Amino acid sequence: MTGAPAPGGWLQAVAGDAATAARLSEARQIKDMLRVEAAYSCALGAVGHVPADMAEAAARAIEGARIDTDALARDAAMDGMPVPGLVRQLHAALPETLHPALHDGLTSQDVMDTALVLALAEILVDFEARIGRVEAVLARLKARFDTAPLMARTRMQAALPMTAGARIAAWARPLAVHRTRLAELRPRLLRLQLGGPIGTRHSLHGQGGAIARHMAVALNLQEPGVAWHSDRSALAELAGWLSMLAGSLGKIGHDIALMAQQGVDAAQIAGGGGSSAMAHKENPVGAEILVALARHAAVLVSGIHLALDHEQERSGASWTLEWLVLPGLLTSAGAALGRAEGLLEGVESLGDGPAVRAP
Repeated sequence: MTGAPAPGGWLQAVAGDAATAARLSEARQIKDMLRVEAAYSCALGAVGHVPADMAEAAARAIEGARIDTDALARDAAMDGMPVPGLVRQLHAALPETLHPALHDGLTSQDVMDTALVLALAEILVDFEARIGRVEAVLARLKARFDTAPLMARTRMQAALPMTAGARIAAWARPLAVHRTRLAELRPRLLRLQLGGPIGTRHSLHGQGGAIARHMAVALNLQEPGVAWHSDRSALAELAGWLSMLAGSLGKIGHDIALMAQQGVDAAQIAGGGGSSAMAHKENPVGAEILVALARHAAVLVSGIHLALDHEQERSGASWTLEWLVLPGLLTSAGAALGRAEGLLEGVESLGDGPAVRAP
């Protein structure tokens, strides 16, 4: 596994992903929400709802505000979300003369959904780069072991001879497809959320479209023309993509664990894990964790699918379920990418017989 383990103890070190966890941290979430509030203030100035200098001053004050996270947590426990408490702190921090440019017409879901999308945009750029790194390691392995003989196995039984290169190619092919799927998903996912209290934009001073266009440009997001408060299909599509990615990496781990079995000996991997009872063992820890992460991601997808049922114009329960499930799904996919890269970099030999070990 590449990089430092995520904070949080042994389980995070085993199956966590520090980069993804950091991007989803409370500090970054607050920064994202403040960025959305500031973009909204600027948009109010751009459409003439408030003077431009007031809007700019409010935006600067919002982005520079110091948020009491303990108070925010207490308020969130009461309100069920952080935005009402955040706005109360902003009202206390900003001069009263700037209050007309603060949150007027906006709703909590606009802030939180757009902040989530800002985080997803950065995480997915990171994931795409990491997919590329896994593909590069696979390409190097194929160059080393392309013609090495390997017994193909179907239904866990020896089938017909093949090459290690053919199996490596089968590992790599889905990753290219996942990158294509991600490019297709981005326009549906990375969209501004702006609808006001009931998703109709009627609270936005008759200028919802113009405000949304200004915000979308400022935040580098798509402007879908309508709110998606109760349409969570893009997030479900993301969940499926994350599970497919983790599943493809889990397949690599599963194959390598089977290839490394004593008696099969079709793979040798550096850095096997130790046993507390049997000193002779080198357990295929990285490979096993990839399998577990793939299965964990598959389990979590059902939670996002359950959260598709956002009743009427907004759901408290389904929305909260998303907050509980989606970070774990993102972290599992990120952890799988890190584990896969580290596992593949540790491959010392692939193929049947003693002559396939690379120098």
